[in-house]
Amino acid sequence: MDSLFFGGDDDVSTGGGGADGFRSIGSVDELDDEGLFLVNYRWWNETRQSLKYGELGGDLYDATSSYVNDYMESQIVLDMRRYSGFEGDDCNGDEERGSRGEYALVSEWMFYRALKWHYDKRNVGNFVAVEDNKADLFPLQVSLSISGTTTSLIARISQKSNMIGAFKKSCQIFSVNSGVLKIWDFSGQITKFFVQGSMLYDKPEQVNAEIFLELQVYGLSNDVKREENGMEIEDMNGSVKVNGHSDRVNPYVRLGQARPTTSSGDAYNLGLTGLTNLGNTCFMNSAIQCLAHTPHLVDYFLGDFRKDLNFENPLGMNGKLALAFGDLLRQLWTPGATEVAPRAFKSRLSAFAPQFGGFNQHDSQEFLSFILDGLHEDLNRVKIKPYYEIKDVDGISDHEVADEHWQNHLARNDSIIVDMCQGQYRSTLICPSCKKHSVTFDPFLSLSLPLPSTTMRTMTLTVLSTDGSMQPIPVSVTVPKHGMFSDLIQALSTACSLGDHETLLVAEIYNNSILHFLDKPADSLELVRDNDRLVAYRVLKEEDSLPLVVFTHQHLEESNGQGSNGHVSPMRRFGIPLVARIPDGSDGAVMHKKFLQLLNPLVMPDVHSIDVLDDPVITVNQDTKMGDKDDDVTIIDVPNSEAIENSFVEDNFQYSLDTQRYFSEGPKITMDEQLVIPDSRKIVVLVTWPDEMLKQYDTIMLSNLPETGGFPLVTNRPPEAVSLYNCFEAFLKEEPLGPEDMWYCPKCRQHQPASKKLDLWRLPEVLIIHLKRFSFNRFHKDKLETFVDFPIDDFDLSNYTTHMGSQPSFRYKLYGISNHSGGLGGGHYTAFVQCGQEWYEFSDSMVLSVTEDQIKTSAAYVLFYQRI
Repeated sequence: MDSLFFGGDDDVSTGGGGADGFRSIGSVDELDDEGLFLVNYRWWNETRQSLKYGELGGDLYDATSSYVNDYMESQIVLDMRRYSGFEGDDCNGDEERGSRGEYALVSEWMFYRALKWHYDKRNVGNFVAVEDNKADLFPLQVSLSISGTTTSLIARISQKSNMIGAFKKSCQIFSVNSGVLKIWDFSGQITKFFVQGSMLYDKPEQVNAEIFLELQVYGLSNDVKREENGMEIEDMNGSVKVNGHSDRVNPYVRLGQARPTTSSGDAYNLGLTGLTNLGNTCFMNSAIQCLAHTPHLVDYFLGDFRKDLNFENPLGMNGKLALAFGDLLRQLWTPGATEVAPRAFKSRLSAFAPQFGGFNQHDSQEFLSFILDGLHEDLNRVKIKPYYEIKDVDGISDHEVADEHWQNHLARNDSIIVDMCQGQYRSTLICPSCKKHSVTFDPFLSLSLPLPSTTMRTMTLTVLSTDGSMQPIPVSVTVPKHGMFSDLIQALSTACSLGDHETLLVAEIYNNSILHFLDKPADSLELVRDNDRLVAYRVLKEEDSLPLVVFTHQHLEESNGQGSNGHVSPMRRFGIPLVARIPDGSDGAVMHKKFLQLLNPLVMPDVHSIDVLDDPVITVNQDTKMGDKDDDVTIIDVPNSEAIENSFVEDNFQYSLDTQRYFSEGPKITMDEQLVIPDSRKIVVLVTWPDEMLKQYDTIMLSNLPETGGFPLVTNRPPEAVSLYNCFEAFLKEEPLGPEDMWYCPKCRQHQPASKKLDLWRLPEVLIIHLKRFSFNRFHKDKLETFVDFPIDDFDLSNYTTHMGSQPSFRYKLYGISNHSGGLGGGHYTAFVQCGQEWYEFSDSMVLSVTEDQIKTSAAYVLFYQRI
């Protein structure tokens, strides 16, 4: 509002001037005086004593009231004179003071701080004041002047300048028929006015000058007749005359609206005020509601925060962001307010952060980081930041280094945000080559915790044998998301109970063919996408030097070999390629024998034997073994190669070399012809399946190839819940730095892929935890809907904090949640906040009561904890 003494249009909340459209503020003295509130003396004095505001002395004034009623207008006239009692009489005396007719004049911050204190006491069940149950807040337009004859202050409350309801209440509150009132001035404004007024004596033409003031009256309903308590006050949306010019009514007051009530009757539920959505500003509203219910922050901004404004900080915003936030927070904690439109705050914010202007959706955590950092710089009590050099810490204990870093940080940063939200963590880097350790201690404002699914990744592969001993089976393993192929082989070996004599050969399958083998252990697993398909072949280590044969399956599209137009139907590939190793110098018969061995697990259950050929010159032998297992594998004995080749072409599998070109088939492979082994030691063979063989084997087993990111064993399974403690373990887990983040080792004098380990060292009073649900990279972006099971009443971090000394407590209690529901393209932000002893949901302007069981959802995005 405008200054009580120096009126003007250049208001700090809305004023113009300056390059950015706002008046530059140079000091606290240049700020307009805060609003004045008239309250019950005992109500304020109890707060003052409990909060140890003893230094806030008050000046007592006797006020003689009179009522003037003439044909022009009716008005209440208060003739105020300084109390002439004995010296030393002050407001710390009689505890019985505060009866009807004794009031306190307090500044705005005093009023809001007292209001919050009474509200807190009421909610813990220790105190219920009568005036709280019948609280009222309304504005009065008062004109002030100095009486030159009596040197007293004359205050006039005119019916013409006020709404009829407010004027009628004033008549009863100020006891116009009872004579003398007592008014304690704790704001110092009356004293200022007398000083200002005495200066007018030298200017006779201005002796009768009047100054207009808007006074807020609160909590005096007991002084109003009961029949007037339910009187509806008219809406005051019009303009009133203040300081001789037209201005808006105080935005804090919202009359004519429904009041939120509690079970105690007509009491206000402070803090249950929604925020209007100004166009995709739900991200801002959600974060603000959590901050507006952070106990330490609320008490600070409802108090005299303006004394800490820093106008000299080049990193700050000239105090304007803090002023705008404080103004908004006080609006949210005003009695009777049901909805606040944060236009002034958004306008001030956009002036310093244009990215939050307009009507685009933003991230609540990014907004939260900006607003906390901005408030810190605006309220930094350090005016001149000292410079500190980083010292060599070799040979010094971590405790000494951490304390020195912390003290250096506090010497440059001292604000309510630092006091409340900042902690400290230890970062350790270890060179993999020389084992050099580098330890640093850094402050944090919030913790961004990865969800386990962002640090670990589940991959599903199909495992096959190369000796025909097992059917293809899907196996799911968990590996580091940023791990290497060696991590995959290790996890898969454990899951398959791989023997010491075995190893795995992993390949990617595309179009029913092997695209390539994953045979480089140091390659990144990020090269494998979730929709890729991988198979792992179990092979014997002792056969590692033998040639590798890859069998790729195909068959005719139509069983008669003819298409509808008379042309030969094209071949279609199907299933998973089979892999085996064969000895050097093998011929087609050995290869055929190995292929039949691989097919043994696929024999249909009702087939006990397979007659490979009907030709009487072919005999069957079943004495083949691999490893320690007996296999009923049909083996072709070949006394006459020409007869075998003819029968093979007509009735059985046909083999040909794969030219690596689709729809292009290489030369046929005959049974008696020795295979030519290329330099790559790998032969790719196309196996043509006749219809009869398709009936003998269960080829469906070869067709079920899941995606790497799928879960073949369980379908439609909801994502599993993870504990918040698991998130902390993932955050604090040692992990190697990526190629783009390599550390320059001062001992090796080169960049090294060091390992990094974080440890919590110093915990803050308010712990803000950001769950990293959104991930972005060059290829895709995603949002994780993982349900995080977080503690509510007792979040214990003692097992996750390295420095155990000088910590008040390691336990925290949840009081706020910023939620995000929906996808990446938009979604909606809401907040769950504890107000008093109950939980409420804030969805922009809507405020709903919820139970504690309802606040745990997969939409939880930012968690707010208070130390207990």
